[in-house]
Amino acid sequence: MSNRKPVVIVTGASRGIGLAVVKILLETFKANVAAISRTRTPELEALASDSLLHIQCDVSDEPSLARAISQTEQHFSHIDGLILNAAVVEPMCRIGDSTALSAWKTHFDVNFFSLITAIRSALPALRRSDIGGRIVFVSSGSAVKGTAGLGPYNASKAAMNSLCRTLSEEESEVISVALRPGVVDTDMHAMLRTSGGESMAAEDYQKFLDYRAKGELLSPDLPSRVIAALSLQAPASLSGQFVTWNDESCTPFRS
Repeated sequence: MSNRKPVVIVTGASRGIGLAVVKILLETFKANVAAISRTRTPELEALASDSLLHIQCDVSDEPSLARAISQTEQHFSHIDGLILNAAVVEPMCRIGDSTALSAWKTHFDVNFFSLITAIRSALPALRRSDIGGRIVFVSSGSAVKGTAGLGPYNASKAAMNSLCRTLSEEESEVISVALRPGVVDTDMHAMLRTSGGESMAAEDYQKFLDYRAKGELLSPDLPSRVIAALSLQAPASLSGQFVTWNDESCTPFRS
């Protein structure tokens, strides 16, 4: 086994869960990290070091994302983990309303088709990893629910989980895990509280408001610790599985 520092790619790395994962990989796991994000934020720039490569990239732009993966391998010489975190929740709409189909397609370009681009680009390096390549899909409880008004998001996360299962069958030497991070205090959750009432059922929308009002939102650090650990340590027994951050199967990765 090589003594080289592990290298992990994180998409959607500028804020929320992605930013927390980058911090944990750098500080706890002493990893080299390629942080891919559409925007630059002061919080991400504050982490600047020789161990961090920040690549500004829209993941829905296939050539740009493929170049970002290639640039990571050229810069660090290898890739051991891929964390697929970039996502959007818009459009928040109902299936039968007048929202343009193009808006659904744009959503899937980010939440689903970018996964295929990233995986295809990273797989050759992940197969060669000295410690065993791993892919963590940051999923959602929406993958197994049908919350009214969140049709695109529900469908894209269900598709993500299916992709993870299929990949585990096709790539036996690369461990793939989909993780539900729980209800986390992120910009996406804030957007749901601000705009979700227009399309969601009143009862569902109230639940999102109550999470905040009752102080029940998770800090991004909690699930992010598990995500970071899985990207380097996930066992083969979890490959293809959809797990929740606080499941018993994730206990070894929470400390």
